[in-house]
Amino acid sequence: MRRWHPGVGRRLEDSPTWRDKRWYRVDESGRVQVDVVAFLAAKADLVRSIEDLTQSIATRPARFGCFGLHEWAMVYKQEERRHRVPLRLGQRGTDAVVESHQINCTHYDAFRFFTEEARPLNVQQPTRESQCAVDQAGCLHANMDLYKWCIKLGPLVPGELLLDAFALAREIRWTDMRASPYEVTDYGVPPIAIETAEGKAEYVRLQREYAVRGQALRERLLAVIARARSVSGIASAMPSALNHGE
Repeated sequence: MRRWHPGVGRRLEDSPTWRDKRWYRVDESGRVQVDVVAFLAAKADLVRSIEDLTQSIATRPARFGCFGLHEWAMVYKQEERRHRVPLRLGQRGTDAVVESHQINCTHYDAFRFFTEEARPLNVQQPTRESQCAVDQAGCLHANMDLYKWCIKLGPLVPGELLLDAFALAREIRWTDMRASPYEVTDYGVPPIAIETAEGKAEYVRLQREYAVRGQALRERLLAVIARARSVSGIASAMPSALNHGE
């Protein structure tokens, strides 16, 4: 994240330190710019996968009824937890919240951490292969992923877009922990009690805000990819499965 990139279509003057950086080239005027052709040729499957997923989410209606219960499903009926942080309602109270709600998580990278007992409770059964078909803009994790895609697209993405995606991911992660079953007040994180009507309303309010901001970032990200294809003359090929979620 500390490495700034000018992005596609910008050329750097008097930048000798950039001449030997990977994915950059010196043009006929002596200026340095992203070697779009080389990057797209080497990363064709990755770029296409990110483009397919981003486009599918951008055109799909957002959903706001999950209330962050994915974090609760990750500790449902779990005796030993990955994180050494106590549960705000204890194990029985946490299990009761899961059992009294409909779990409807659409994001594979959240669902794959559900406990074995929690997985059958989820309305969706997302897979890596179905990610393009089920991911949607109301999902906190899908919006955090925008930062990951910016990182993976590396020099194509201008520094300001990368930082905006990071800022959104950071805010969302804060909300994710506030709405989690963990007792995190000792870390200065006030809880969002999603088991209450007030907590649900607060979660959905933030979720809607993040969805709007995430969709704006998706438009910018898709514009970067389109610009790269235009500059390189490499058209988008047939969609491929997304295999870059880890």
